[in-house]
Amino acid sequence: MITIKLKDGKEKQFESAVSLADAAKAISNSLGRDAIVAKVNGELTDLRNPIVDGAEVEFFTKEDKEGLFTLRHTASHVMAQAIQHLFPGTKFAIGPAIDDGFYYDLDSAHVFSQEDFAAIEKEMAKIAKENIPLVKKVVSRNEALKFFQDKGQNYKVMLINDLPEDAEISMYEQGDFTDLCAGPHMRSTGKVKVFKIMTVAGAYWRGDSKNKMLQRIYATAFFKKEDLDHFLFVRAEAEKRDHRKLGKQLDLFSFHDEGPGFPFFHPKGMALRNMLMDYERELFKEFGYVEIMTPVILSKQLWIQSGHWDHYKENMYFTKIDDEDYAIKPMNCPGGILYFKTQQRSYRDLPMRVGEFGLVHRHELRGALHGLFRVRCFTQDDAHIFMTQDQMKEEVIKCMAMYKKMYGVFGLEYHVELSTRPE
Repeated sequence: MITIKLKDGKEKQFESAVSLADAAKAISNSLGRDAIVAKVNGELTDLRNPIVDGAEVEFFTKEDKEGLFTLRHTASHVMAQAIQHLFPGTKFAIGPAIDDGFYYDLDSAHVFSQEDFAAIEKEMAKIAKENIPLVKKVVSRNEALKFFQDKGQNYKVMLINDLPEDAEISMYEQGDFTDLCAGPHMRSTGKVKVFKIMTVAGAYWRGDSKNKMLQRIYATAFFKKEDLDHFLFVRAEAEKRDHRKLGKQLDLFSFHDEGPGFPFFHPKGMALRNMLMDYERELFKEFGYVEIMTPVILSKQLWIQSGHWDHYKENMYFTKIDDEDYAIKPMNCPGGILYFKTQQRSYRDLPMRVGEFGLVHRHELRGALHGLFRVRCFTQDDAHIFMTQDQMKEEVIKCMAMYKKMYGVFGLEYHVELSTRPE
């Protein structure tokens, strides 16, 4: 017998390794009808996959974000199939679902523009109407390599070669279109009825500027037209309030080719920045923080000790001083620790709450830069709290109270994670 544990803690037994889709049907007819995707031991898993003995299984429908993610993943394949029909010879790279839709990266002699969107959407609608089943095939590495080499899909070949030796390799076939993909997917193309192609942009293969620039077509999909209409309305309203437009109109900040990703703040922008910092300095006093400032450039040895050199080097900038290696700080933490180490500390000094408006620099790819949201230098209002273990609970609660007060003023939501020290 194969036993699975459901979200409510109940167990369900099966005589054989049936598919997750069949397991959902055995639990209830309605779940069998509505289930789109499952999580198995916390991993999003295609309903075509077999159940695993002892696994914890949770099913999702179109009412869940996991269901919408799956629809969008299938929509990316539908869009790719439509492009294959309309623009033969296109080479396909990757086409994932993302938070607000999906995209596909393409290598094509045709330069895509908004003028192509209507034709692609029309072909997508045709594919959806045909309700083509998506068939999952698990294949050997050699089979997969031969298939995509014969098709001239060299990006898929590179992706296969990058997979670990023991990786399961699967392809999804829908009519005359087959893609290298781990899933999950809808049962057929018929559910991909409500969609909209949004924009086209450039994207380097694998995000590396040394590689070829591909064309990335962004789109979105929903189960209901009302949801798409709401999304487009919110997007249009957001574009009216785009901070990049407002920054220019209100003369707050600018960007220049001489320093891509490095913002220039104008007098009015500085007035706003200083008001924000003054407000936070009031919170420093209220919550018992002292303020420090640490250097922007620190030695290579410090970044080796902190682990940044080994794990974050590709995002850092470097320089030499007196023939010694130095790095421009991407984070404030090592400097804050050096401040703490300047003298012997007593437990009577604790807790020490140390705040800093630290200017940090991080190497972002040029294609990822986005106004003030994705930049190469920014001021991080960082804090380091030095405390005894007995003080931790109270300090975490005080920290949360400060977040609430700081972000609440602006009507912002926030998300908190607590990372503990490994053994």
